[in-house]
Amino acid sequence: MTIKGVLFDFSGTLFRIESGESWLRAVLADTGVDLSEPEVVRTAEALERAGALPGGPAPVEPPTGELGELWAVRDRSAEQHRAAFTGLSRRVSLPDPALHDALYDRHMTPPAWRPYPDAAEVLAALRERGVAVGVVSNIGWDLRPVFRAHGLDPYVGTYVLSYEHGIQKPDPRLFTLACEALGVDARDALMVGDDRRADGGAAALGCAVHFVDHLPADSRPDGLRPVLGLVD
Repeated sequence: MTIKGVLFDFSGTLFRIESGESWLRAVLADTGVDLSEPEVVRTAEALERAGALPGGPAPVEPPTGELGELWAVRDRSAEQHRAAFTGLSRRVSLPDPALHDALYDRHMTPPAWRPYPDAAEVLAALRERGVAVGVVSNIGWDLRPVFRAHGLDPYVGTYVLSYEHGIQKPDPRLFTLACEALGVDARDALMVGDDRRADGGAAALGCAVHFVDHLPADSRPDGLRPVLGLVD
């Protein structure tokens, strides 16, 4: 099979979200709210355990009831995404209730994200070889500014984002939209992601699938490079 198009997941695949401490410290600095150093560390850990950082660790205790129902469909709209993550954040006591929305807003900014070290190299190599590139993400906001700010947008031919279509992975329809936008048959496409359930949904269309580990950026310097060998 000749790979004519590669679809990439966003979080944990091409980019990694900042740490919980960095996330919290940035919001505290922006809002002028003071916490002692031990409180910052404890609060950041509590927020991560709650799963309140989008792109970060999953909730240690999965939400139940209404929040659990919302969590299951969080990527189908911007409103559901915000409500789900701020709902998890509110499981943690913060000195100002406005911080819950401020934390959510922070994670949508380019400084909150860092490309994996080999992301630009791999995307540029695919472009040089004439391989079409798309991004397929379960997400509740427009990630295009993140790609532009980090210089990766020129390599991406299409963005297919769950909240814009009301469909979330592993629904094959999301991958179908991406392949159609790139003008590539699904059987000639490769999906690269970190979530075996969500990203593995592309296999239902006949796409090849390759998984990477969702690790901190410094711990995965060359996890994307094998993609180039698969394309060859």
